[in-house]
Amino acid sequence: MRTPRGVKDFLPLDAEWKLALEQKIRSAFRRWGYHEVISPTFEYSDLFAQDSADPRQTYRFFDQNGDLLVLRSDLTTPIARMVATRLKDEAKPLRLSYIANVFRYDEVQVGFQREFYQAGVELFGSSSAAADAEVAALAVTIFNEVGASGFRLDLGHTGYIQGILSECRSETVRDQIWQLLRKKDLVGLKNTAAAADLPMPVKELLLHLPDFRGGEQLLEEAYASAPNELSRQAVANLQEIYGRLLAYGLGPQIEIDLSMAKTLGYYTGMVLEGYVPQVGFTLCSGGRYDLLGLRFDSHLPAVGFALGLERLMLVLELQGLRPQAQTGGILVLPLSWPHALEYAARKRAEGMRVEVDTEGRTETEALAYAQLRRFDRVVVVDAAGVHELPLGEEEGRPC
Repeated sequence: MRTPRGVKDFLPLDAEWKLALEQKIRSAFRRWGYHEVISPTFEYSDLFAQDSADPRQTYRFFDQNGDLLVLRSDLTTPIARMVATRLKDEAKPLRLSYIANVFRYDEVQVGFQREFYQAGVELFGSSSAAADAEVAALAVTIFNEVGASGFRLDLGHTGYIQGILSECRSETVRDQIWQLLRKKDLVGLKNTAAAADLPMPVKELLLHLPDFRGGEQLLEEAYASAPNELSRQAVANLQEIYGRLLAYGLGPQIEIDLSMAKTLGYYTGMVLEGYVPQVGFTLCSGGRYDLLGLRFDSHLPAVGFALGLERLMLVLELQGLRPQAQTGGILVLPLSWPHALEYAARKRAEGMRVEVDTEGRTETEALAYAQLRRFDRVVVVDAAGVHELPLGEEEGRPC
């Protein structure tokens, strides 16, 4: 029996690994003051209707009342709804986190599934650069703590590109340039910019945007070349955020990318993407989205990020960090069930992995099974006590 395209089974080793990573991530969220929430797997379709993502990417269905529902294609929007309704009276800023599955009907390729798992945070109620820097610093911290070697975080700002595009009178051309930047289509960008009704300095700035990568010096150059106040304010905001990230000691892992354009249309300020050099896709993404709450009559500013768990696992595997199958533990042959169960309970309470044989295996069969399952001890328990069988060349150890 086949599984649908775009979903996958997590077999025991991968499931254990995924859960262990989730626990590390959850622990970091908690230590930084973020409280976990769980949103519904499906919502009314109009919740996501205003996102700029293609509605054909959502899994839609009708319930028995005739209401059109969708499987969640994003977790930020449901949490924004939750904050605006159920948590509106909570003290702000409000720090929330999540670890959950998301569904998008998209092309399936390495690192991209149609059901995938995300972990992330949302910080509501603060518009400060300190809040932006905290979210960015937490993203870097997560990847450092799980051991993703070479992780880097790119920072951009929607206001910088919007300031440049505001010089163009054609909304159609503005949208075309935004999409070309999002796709990193440099040939298309060059052709469109050349034909656009834009001042020559703005055209040249657009064409050089993909090269606008770097650190503090780049921000100074970008400020000097900004065509208007909107772009200058965006750079000034990034300068403050970048300075705070230097205070976190994360400067070597942060790079400015002023050509960054996001798919989802609700971003309003700083945006971020994380990656490692070995793979061609982002590992985390996010940014500031101060206007999303307006859908729910809320004016709370907000910032957050999400990381892809399967993508993280793929990177760790490429870096040789995939865990090996669990070894150690005790296989118990129960010649006396009461005594065997009491022994097993005592060892489990000590934190040991213990399996009690339920198949009536002989000692020879138990030794063969224990080697396959990587137990390091096989014991026989009867009314007289506990006796350890020698496993392979290893001498038995006292119990």
